[in-house]
Amino acid sequence: MPTASPALRQAHRAWNLLHVNAAQARATATRAIAAAEAAREPAAEGWARLVGGMHCLYYGTAPQAEQELRTAERCFQRAGDRPGLILARATVGRALWRQGRFSDALAQVLPLRDEGMRVLNPTQRAVMLNAIAGCYSAYGDSAQAFAYMFQALRDAGPRRGRGFDTVLHCNLSHELMQIGDFEEALRHVGAGLARCREFDNPRLSAVLWINRVTCLTELGRANEALADVRILAGMPATADGRGTIAPHYETLAIAALKAGEQRLGAELVARALADSPPRLPDEHLEQAAAAALLALAQNRPLRAVKALLPVQAQAQDDAIDGQSLRLRALYFDVLAEAWRRAGRSAPALAALQHWQTVQRCQAQRASQARYQSATLQTELLRLQHRLDETDAAKRATERARGALVAINEELSRRVREVQALQEALREQATQDTLTGLFNRRHLNDTLPQLHALARREAQPLALVIIDLDHFKQVNDRHGHAAGDQLLAAFGELLASQSRRSDVACRYGGEEFCLLMPRTDAAAARRKAQALLRRWRAQRFTLGKTTLEGLSFSAGVADTGLAGSPDALLKAADDALLAAKRNGRSRVQLNGQADADADDQALSSLMSP
Repeated sequence: MPTASPALRQAHRAWNLLHVNAAQARATATRAIAAAEAAREPAAEGWARLVGGMHCLYYGTAPQAEQELRTAERCFQRAGDRPGLILARATVGRALWRQGRFSDALAQVLPLRDEGMRVLNPTQRAVMLNAIAGCYSAYGDSAQAFAYMFQALRDAGPRRGRGFDTVLHCNLSHELMQIGDFEEALRHVGAGLARCREFDNPRLSAVLWINRVTCLTELGRANEALADVRILAGMPATADGRGTIAPHYETLAIAALKAGEQRLGAELVARALADSPPRLPDEHLEQAAAAALLALAQNRPLRAVKALLPVQAQAQDDAIDGQSLRLRALYFDVLAEAWRRAGRSAPALAALQHWQTVQRCQAQRASQARYQSATLQTELLRLQHRLDETDAAKRATERARGALVAINEELSRRVREVQALQEALREQATQDTLTGLFNRRHLNDTLPQLHALARREAQPLALVIIDLDHFKQVNDRHGHAAGDQLLAAFGELLASQSRRSDVACRYGGEEFCLLMPRTDAAAARRKAQALLRRWRAQRFTLGKTTLEGLSFSAGVADTGLAGSPDALLKAADDALLAAKRNGRSRVQLNGQADADADDQALSSLMSP
């Protein structure tokens, strides 16, 4: 950027201070605007107003920020300053999505990307890429959001980002929370807070603390978040404190209430309700959940239901832009508990089923986000080609060779970051990719909840463990591809024969597990026997060979004899072992010493 005049130098100084010292940046920008207007320098005025608009986006309101940024845009147009114009338009996009205008925001920022990659310096590119990432995040497209955020973090590293890398750590932690990876989100929060100790930017510190409160609460560690909650509650919602945009009192209230601090939770709920009406879909859901949790803490479950019902239709709508799966899951979790404590088991189960559906969508989104690394690597390759072309003319000098080495080191570091993210997201997934069923991790998360609900309602919960008979022989004779074909076919059969309330999982290898709420062991056994008949009737063509007459062994147990989730699993597993000892191709109830008459009849019916 040119620095010919005192006004322009002052505006650039304000830009460099924006994330390092927010108050000083705003004061410097105000002086630069006055100097630029007096000297009639539209470029200097544009940069100063860009700083003012971004400051307002952090500490004021989104409409005020948009107004200032539109003025900056006009200044840059008059001055013919393309970098400034691109940044102003990108930041207008951020102001638009903060007002809930998600389609307008994406239409504003996407056309800027290619030119911005050519004409902006690294820190400026990071600001533009972060704006694009924010728009994709608002749309729920975590894969694109991660790609742009990590590329922005590469451009705005700690040495040259002038504090903007802290913003990116904050945004990455928020996106990781949306897909349920709270441990990795905490790592980015920690990195951001460590950087914040070098700056005077209370708004940025406050948002990182809020993210840490959310992560700890979601991980069941709300007590550890209380110190942050009290710090944030004591910070004024002004330009001297945490700013007036999105104070997140409802987030703090939820943490306080889950930590058992009812008085503090009540005070924070009152602040949330007294604040300006929620603008974004997530704010509606979180405010309702906070009010309901307070009512539950006061042992008033019907009041909790009353607080939640007005936004139930919104929570059930999959098509609302800007509505996160995390807060929808929180809403249905609180709604299920409210109905349960009100003594209404049917709506409690319906809410739990909605929660399960949202959890499944969150797992799918996490799986999809794993593949963003391929897109990111392509973008990095394009960037490397541009850098190679730029440096080709300078390779004769030692300085150019040193710069090339530094670029290669930076690219290697970014690839390692991508691989680490890919591994973290792979671990986050809860769906088995081969069969389409849930995996064992999801079973471990869901079984305790369904077991507790069954005990509270005095309703049975049946568990069936299924093992495909002689599966190793299929792999040995026909190859692992044939084995995968059978596993996928059985997964499809199991899913098609399950009710919406059932939870079908691949337990591991050729073992499957089926959870059946409100079903006793005898009914579950009949269901498993019908499934065995259907599996026996299946035919598979493997090259020139046809496989038919396949079978499985199954063990069945229910909560009538099992006082804990682990005991229920063991009871079903013991029954499965008994089924194998009794000749396989049968379904055995827990506690049976031998196959009963029905099993014997079924075995004889299916004998060749």
